[in-house]
Parts: sequence; structure tokens; C-alpha cells
Amino acid sequence: MENLINRFIKYAKVYTTSDEDSTTTPSTQRQKNLAKILVEDLKEIGIDNAYMDDNSYVYGFVPANTDKICNTIGFIAHMDTAPAASGENVKPQIHKNYNGEDIILNKEKNIVLSIKEFPYLKDQIGKTLITADGTTLLGADDKAGIAEIIEAIKYIIENKEIEHGPIAIGFTPDEEVGRGADLFDVKKFNANFAYTIDGGHVGELEYENFNAAGAIVNIRGKSVHPGSAKDILINATTIGMEFHSLLPEDEVPEKTEGYDGFYMITDFKGGIESATLKYIIRDFAIENLQKRKDLLKNISEIINEKYKSQLVKVDVHDEYYNMKKVIEPVMYVIELAKKSMLEADVIPKIVPIRGGTDGAKLSYMGLPTPNIFTGGANFHGIYEYISGEDMVKAKETIINIIKNDALNHEKIK
Repeated sequence: MENLINRFIKYAKVYTTSDEDSTTTPSTQRQKNLAKILVEDLKEIGIDNAYMDDNSYVYGFVPANTDKICNTIGFIAHMDTAPAASGENVKPQIHKNYNGEDIILNKEKNIVLSIKEFPYLKDQIGKTLITADGTTLLGADDKAGIAEIIEAIKYIIENKEIEHGPIAIGFTPDEEVGRGADLFDVKKFNANFAYTIDGGHVGELEYENFNAAGAIVNIRGKSVHPGSAKDILINATTIGMEFHSLLPEDEVPEKTEGYDGFYMITDFKGGIESATLKYIIRDFAIENLQKRKDLLKNISEIINEKYKSQLVKVDVHDEYYNMKKVIEPVMYVIELAKKSMLEADVIPKIVPIRGGTDGAKLSYMGLPTPNIFTGGANFHGIYEYISGEDMVKAKETIINIIKNDALNHEKIK
């Protein structure tokens, strides 16, 4: 466990926050710093063919050591951390033998990881917890996944008696801004299927995710002097507030769970002459996603009709789709993961992802890619944590997947 924790901490300290407003790949040049480290670390464990491509995707390949029928299995994690919280100057803190009480992350700023606010901390009693210092996120999403993959493959390489098929490894940039799979070389990766190691609590196994879309609402106002504004001035910010008020107030992330979809306003900038609202739209059923997109456009028509002018324009674009449709024909990949978890004394918990992973896009690119837990929680914020023991379970699950596939002799197309 110590080596796994040390490797994770090494990666967590590297600043790799992505930038959704950037048009480059990677979206931030700092992600290349970790990519270079990972190439060297893969070579260090015996993967001499590891390399970083022109877009900062990292690849490595382990050849089969058996003539048995085996799949080529891929393991994928992402290098960037979410822009929602600072990822610069991360200072990991280790809390050994957690006692079930509140954890003071930052005494000076009175930042506390509270057992009352996060009751699932009770499941971590007795374990070794890793947090940040209350000023940044930790980066377990998804540097824990990277560390778990490398340590698992290191074990496979060192224990030559373990029969295995070909193994492909991929580390992507920009997953947190929805572009992690965009330039992934599926053809060169050449895997029959893969797993993203990018989930949360121990045991999570996910092959359903949101269908996702984004929307930009542009509003044109009319500015005149307020002293002579009656029946002339049109305040674009006020129109933006009106637009938002016409959406269902309970269909937002903070009031939904499970298979519920939602609208989420992520940005609102405005003045009198113009305003812009940005939304993300999510739903598990594709037909419901379409209804949500239609509602945004209908609201724009209602407002334009009310003011007898084309004040509001809505641009909607799809982002990714529910991978369930792609995974269901190859449920072997799910059964293989379930069996491998059970052999690691982990109870599989098949849950829908209330979000997306690289695996969603990769699945539609021809690479079925469900998602497996890392052992972390409270991602994208200063209360993020992970336990060393749960990271070990993720590592063991990866090892078992590789071993069990070599025993099954069931190759999928």
C-alpha cells in the first residue's frame, strides 16, 4: 500500500488543471508535465514502448505472455483535474488509522471534513485517509486511477508466472472539460474493450451515464438613458433572469438524484445591451434529453413573442451519450469486472454515472469502456479524499481482470 500511496501523492502534486475556455489540446500546457513523468514511469516498470503523442496522450503496451485466447484489455485514466477548484500547490495530508471523527483540513482557515456533512466517512474508520490541506482539491480524480493502473501493471510484469493477454494503457488530457476522448487513438490502442479507472466509492461499477448537451443563450437588449427609458429600454440581464425563471426549478443538480435529469446554469454574464447564459443539460434517456433541449428553445420563442422582437437566441450542442446502448451487447466486460471485484473482497455496486467519463465517448468510438472505482470521494472540491486501502482494492481488481480474462478464453469482437 505504501508504494501505491507514494505514487499517487507524487502525481497529485503535479499541477494539471484543465481549461474549458482553451481551444488547444491539451487545454493547458501544464498537463504535459505529468504526461512526461508518466512516460518515464511506464518505462521504469518495463514498458519500453511508452510514449506521449503530439496531443499529450500517453500510451503504453504490454505484450501477451501466453498463446491462449485472450482479449486485449485497455486501462484508461485522465491526467487533468477539474477547474471547479484549485489544483495548484496541492499538499496531500495522510491520516493514518482514521478514528471516525471530523478531520481538520486547515486549522488556520477553520476548514473541516465533517462526519456530519459527509456521513460515508464512517466506512473509512481504521483506514489510511489522504486529503488535501483545505485550500485545493486533492486530485484523486483521476490521479488515483493512474497510480492504481501503473501499480497493477507493475505487479503483472514482475510476476511473470501470471498468464495474460495483451494490455493497453492510456492516459488522457482534458477529461474534466469533456474532451478527453476526442483525439484518443482507438485504432492504435487496438483493445477489444477497456475500463476507465475513474469512479468513486469502492465497488462502483458503471456502464450507464448521462446523455449530455450544452446550451448557450445569447440575449440582445436595448440601452437608453434610464431617465427616458419607459417603454424603450430592454435590459438584457433582466431578460436573462426571466429566461432562467421559466425552467423547472426542481430539475437542478442540487434537487435530483439517481436517474433524474437536470438543467444547470454554469455561467451568467450580462449588462443592459447583452447577456449570456450557459447551461449543461443532462438526462439518462435520450428522448428526455431532446425534450429538455426543446424546452430551452420554446422558452426563447415565448420571450421573443412577448417582446415582439428576436431578443433571445439559443444554441444547443450534444456533448456525449449514454454508453449503456454500446455495453449491453458485450456484457462480458461487466461480468468480468464483477467477478474480479468479488475475488478482491469487494461487493460490486452497479450504479449510473451522474456525469460522464472518457469511456462514454470511447464506447461510441468502437471501444466499449465501462468505469471502475478508484476509492475516492468528494471530487472537484477541497473536501476530496481517498483511502489507501480502497486504492489497493482497485489495484487488485485490475490485476484480477487481467488474470480472469486469460482463464476465460472468451474473445469479444
